[in-house]
Amino acid sequence: MDAPLGFAVLEGVLAVAILAINLLVCATIYLHKELRCIPNCLIACLAVADLGVGALAIPFSVVLSLELALRFYTCLFLTCFPLVTTQFSILLLLVIAINTHLKVRLPNSYAVRMKKGWMATAVVFCWLISLLIGLLPMMGWNRFQQYVEAGNSTLTFSFPSERAALVIIAGDIPYGGLLSKVYPGPQNFSSGKTPSGHQGLCCFTSIFSPDYLACFLFTCTLLPLAAMLGIYVDLFRVVRGHFQALWPAKRRELRMARTLFLLLGVFCLCWGPLQVIYCVQLLCPSCQTRESLYRLAVLLSHLNSLANPLVYALRKKDLALALRSVFLHRVLRWPRLKACCCPNPKVHPQV
Repeated sequence: MDAPLGFAVLEGVLAVAILAINLLVCATIYLHKELRCIPNCLIACLAVADLGVGALAIPFSVVLSLELALRFYTCLFLTCFPLVTTQFSILLLLVIAINTHLKVRLPNSYAVRMKKGWMATAVVFCWLISLLIGLLPMMGWNRFQQYVEAGNSTLTFSFPSERAALVIIAGDIPYGGLLSKVYPGPQNFSSGKTPSGHQGLCCFTSIFSPDYLACFLFTCTLLPLAAMLGIYVDLFRVVRGHFQALWPAKRRELRMARTLFLLLGVFCLCWGPLQVIYCVQLLCPSCQTRESLYRLAVLLSHLNSLANPLVYALRKKDLALALRSVFLHRVLRWPRLKACCCPNPKVHPQV
C-alpha cells in the first residue's frame, strides 16, 4: 500500500470513529436531562465542532494530500474550513476555562448571574469569530497571484501519473470553483495553454500568505492557549491554598478543572507537531518537510477530535455511565436489567 492510499484509509477510519463517538456524546447529553449542566453543554458544543472535523475537515484533508489541479477558490475553501473548526475548538476551550475559573473564584455571583443563555451567546460569538478568522483568506488575504503563476508554470507540462488521478477543469462561471467539471486521467497541456479558471496544484501552503499564517499561528492560536494556561495555573494555585477547607461541591469543581486542563494538554499534544511544521515553513521557506512526517502530523491533529470525548468520558463517571447506557440500550438495543447502569437522576450530577 503506497503512502497516499494508506493515508486516505487511515483518515477514513478516523473520520468514522470521530463521527460515531461524538454523535454518541451529543445524543447522551440530549437524552439525559440531569447531565445538561453548563460544562456538559459546552462539551456537547465541542463535540459538534469535532463532528465537523470528521464529516468535512478530514475528507478535505485527503483531497489536499492528493495535490490535485483545482481552481483557486475551490482550493481556498477546502483549506479554510479546517481553520474554522480549529479556531472554534480553541475559543471554546477558552470559554470552558473562564467558566470553571469563575465558578471556583466567584461561586456566589456565578450561581446568580451565570445562566445557560449567557453560555449560548458565548458559543455563538465563538462561531462567528471562528468563521471570520478562518474565512479571511476568502476575502482577499491569500496568495492568488502566486497560485496562478505556479499553476501556469506547472500545467504547461504533462502531469506526473501520481498526481493526475483527477484533473479539475474550470467551468465558465467566474470563481465558480465548487461547480468545476471533473475529468479522469492525465491531461496534456504541452501546447503551452493552461485551462481557464486560475488553476494550480492545491495544497495548504500554496494558498495562504505568510503574514496570514503568522497571524493565525501566533495571535489566534498561541495567545488563547497561553491565556488558558494562565487561568488554570491561577485556578490550581487558589484551590491548592484552600484545599482542606473545600466542601464536596468545590472538590467536584477541582476535578472538573483537572479534566479540562487535561483536555488542553491533549489539544496541545495533538496540534503541536503540525503547528511546528507550519512555523518552520513560515520562517524557512526553503526548508523541506518530509511528506510522511507531514501526514503523520495531520493525522495526529485529527486524532484530537477523537481524544476529546474519550478524555472527559474517562474522567467524568456520570457521563461515562450515561454513554455506556445509551450505547448498550439505544444503539445495540440490549434489554435493560433491573439494576440499571445509567446514573441516578436524583443524584446531583458531577460537574
